[in-house]
Amino acid sequence: MAIFGYLEIFFFTFTFTFTFTFILLCAVWRSNKSWRKSSVPTDWPLVRMLPWVLQFSRRIHSSVEQLMNECGGTFEFKGPWFCNMDMLVTSDPANIHHIFSKNFSNYPKGPEFRKIFEVFGDGIFNADFELWELHRRTTLSVFSHATFHTSLGRAVWGKVETGLLPVLDSFLKQGVDVDLQDIFQRFNFDNICKLVLDYDPQSLSIDLPYIPCEKAFNDVIEALLYRHILPESVWKLQKWLGVGKERKLTEAWKAFDEFIYPHITFRDGEQNDDSKLLTSFRKAYQEKNKGSSRGLSVFLRDTALNLMFAGRDTTSSGLTWLLWLIAMNPLTETKILEEMESELRLKEDKNRRFFSVEESRKLHYLHGALCESLRLFPPVAMEHKAPVEPDTLPSGNYLKPNTKVIVSFYSTGRMESVWGKDCLDFKPERWISPGGGLKHEPSYKFPAFNAGPRTCLGKEMAFAQIKMVAASIIYHYNIQLVEGHPVTPSDSIILQAKHGLKVKLSRRNV
Repeated sequence: MAIFGYLEIFFFTFTFTFTFTFILLCAVWRSNKSWRKSSVPTDWPLVRMLPWVLQFSRRIHSSVEQLMNECGGTFEFKGPWFCNMDMLVTSDPANIHHIFSKNFSNYPKGPEFRKIFEVFGDGIFNADFELWELHRRTTLSVFSHATFHTSLGRAVWGKVETGLLPVLDSFLKQGVDVDLQDIFQRFNFDNICKLVLDYDPQSLSIDLPYIPCEKAFNDVIEALLYRHILPESVWKLQKWLGVGKERKLTEAWKAFDEFIYPHITFRDGEQNDDSKLLTSFRKAYQEKNKGSSRGLSVFLRDTALNLMFAGRDTTSSGLTWLLWLIAMNPLTETKILEEMESELRLKEDKNRRFFSVEESRKLHYLHGALCESLRLFPPVAMEHKAPVEPDTLPSGNYLKPNTKVIVSFYSTGRMESVWGKDCLDFKPERWISPGGGLKHEPSYKFPAFNAGPRTCLGKEMAFAQIKMVAASIIYHYNIQLVEGHPVTPSDSIILQAKHGLKVKLSRRNV
């Protein structure tokens, strides 16, 4: 009898697997047929909408954008019943405002988010409630310190002078192509390490040294996207087996720890320096007795990693897409140069090497170009939420507790219903008022820096840094895109250029 029982189990398993695989392959094949014009996933028997994910996993952001435009900004995705893949995808500004502001307390990061982003530990990205308040309050206190912005400006100027311009000059003299995305990642990695750890790893040097921690971020952001779209059982199995993107994520985790832990000790005289980020977090941890249950060193490691991630990847993404769009639009470049000459009186100073925070604030057209770049290519392309209590969104969709909600910021900036028929056009003038001032849009319509109470605390710092660096490059160099080099968004949670941004440089000003 036992033998017959095993045979029944085997027969059922074989039949189910064969049927599932057959339907899945047929569905993927039919989804790839050129005559199918709709971007809406087909709801197949058994496999549900899984074939759509498999078909578009290599261009997920543009595929979701098409889906959002066709479905009015919100779509309920259904996965196989045993995969726990059901989710609601939205880019509707009304839903964003509701989730991130009006009903903020009902949408904490929660345990599912923490599982996906476990590498960031108890840092601000994963934190909720009192721990999040501690991170937010401490970070704001440092950013508002009297000496902070002076130190930031000095650090950016120093890295432009000793790192960015010498490295670009070296490429120019050799007459070889340069990957600006790699340069920007190194630039921002050095800056954020100096700001957070008081240590400059000098990854932006003439020889472009390989630093495992600096490159580890690229592996992390790809793995985290696939954790969003794959069944949890699949990526956990990959993690256990040590294969695929999970293997790279594990290696990146090790690289982070080996780099950060040696630099979170405190030297004499730093114990009470409130302008130092980690000093302030150390004091907050000890005073409030809140943070990682694993101890102070782990809490400081998590805090440092979160800040480094924000400082390296989001800012370098913003710079990469801004310079690409400017190179694609020569008239925009001309207008930026004209603005720099008129507002900063550059004709009186031909030996200019860098631009200050105060000067960057005068460059309204450059600011408009940056906002337009961030609208089309927001550094954080998507966000993951889940309600604690049942909720009904402004779009009319009902959410049960713990329903996965994927918010596509990338799609929000490209919706005709939100930005008009010219939503895909690059128009810096969109952000300039008739009087020449700056226009402002609500964060739920322009969520490049998140929205509501979780709006990025480093927003103004990022604007200043990106404009300072972009102005220096535009002033000193002509940028020509390398012919035939593809520039497309990566499939990751941070919107990088998948193949980098390779350009040829020539001298503009001496």
